[in-house]
Amino acid sequence: MITHIRMKSFKSWKDSGKVELAPLTGFFGTNSSGKSSLLQMLLVLKQTAQDSNPDEVISFGNKESFINLGSFKDVIFGHLEDETLELEFGCNLKKPIILDVYGNQDLMIKIESFTFNTSIASLASNLYVPELKYLVKNPTSITISWKDREMLVEFNSQPERDKIHDTSYGDRNCYGKTSKGYKELRLFTDAFETLFSYVFYLGPTRVDPQRFYNWQGTHPKDIKQWGNQTIDALLSARVRKLKTNQDKEKIPIEDKISMWLQDMDLAHSFSLDLMPKGAQDYEVKVQKSPLSPPVTLVDMGYGLGQFLPVLVLCYYAPERSTLILEQPGIHLHPRVQSQVADLLIEVVKERNIQILVESHSEHLLNRLQRRIAEEKITVDETALYFCRNDDGESKIEQLKMDEFGNISNWPDKFFGDEMGDLFAMTEAQNKRQKRMES
Repeated sequence: MITHIRMKSFKSWKDSGKVELAPLTGFFGTNSSGKSSLLQMLLVLKQTAQDSNPDEVISFGNKESFINLGSFKDVIFGHLEDETLELEFGCNLKKPIILDVYGNQDLMIKIESFTFNTSIASLASNLYVPELKYLVKNPTSITISWKDREMLVEFNSQPERDKIHDTSYGDRNCYGKTSKGYKELRLFTDAFETLFSYVFYLGPTRVDPQRFYNWQGTHPKDIKQWGNQTIDALLSARVRKLKTNQDKEKIPIEDKISMWLQDMDLAHSFSLDLMPKGAQDYEVKVQKSPLSPPVTLVDMGYGLGQFLPVLVLCYYAPERSTLILEQPGIHLHPRVQSQVADLLIEVVKERNIQILVESHSEHLLNRLQRRIAEEKITVDETALYFCRNDDGESKIEQLKMDEFGNISNWPDKFFGDEMGDLFAMTEAQNKRQKRMES
């Protein structure tokens, strides 16, 4: 799980400060307030790790990437190329690092969490890393850092083995990936890559549904950022369950989807079937009500087609993954937007998945507050933030919520000016009534 993030000079964030993340974290705010940029920081690191190219300092992306942020000049705050970009996160590891200190079995250290910090700068249009650091606080204090072309490993609890220097380390990317360097650093860069291999992203715009889907028997790791491998993932999960015959008591993904669609009143039934004349062609059939005929996903409302990838990713991603969801309830009516909060809570609680969600939905937030009051999820398992942009600089404020779901620091006009609209409507009604009576 990712426990915190921080960025300096990243897009509209001069300094985000330390943003604590919970199992379920929500980012709200106005348009262009910097909400998406907070999540894009993690996606930049993910696609850098996924490329695993030590010759590329950092991957800002291209048209095939999760995100395409352009150049360093496009990313750096204020487009000031002489500024230094700084990115930081803390994490709890899915698989611990076992550090064998100097080959001494008595000094084996099991590391289950660390903080990572890196800086990226530009010199003559070439990117380089002035400094990067992996910091461990428990069970002992360890710092692995690189600065001024010198690698340094410090074991602060063992002064006699305090420092290891390597001035021949050479170039590397923003998280330390290189063909050279000590094994201690390689253990951390490998852990970095593993961590981000379990980060999955679904963007706010998803591919349109099709009348039929051709499946070549692939088993995708995720459904892609546009949800274009949603059906492949469903069929893959079906086949793997049949082959392994494991988790007999576990509800299949397709059944979970049907249950949620029924509960949300989006569909009475959902099926994914092989077409009679298509060797590898499948069609999704949805029945809106018990008496209505089944139709393809194309013939249903647009909202269902856009929401299906959210449902599938929530149950297809491996347990202990981190999901980044932008506008999961887009195109859904208010009642269903509320139920999206219930979906996210179930996935967090039952599948041990961390969810970072960016949304404009007050209905999702209100349902989350209610579920906290009902003790379906604790306030400690959530973190809610409001973002705004002041004169081109993003600011963030954590919403202070108590154990009963009450928020004590609502930002002004958080979700518009509902009371103002009602007063204005009443005033207009009175004026019209007086004119009609005169």
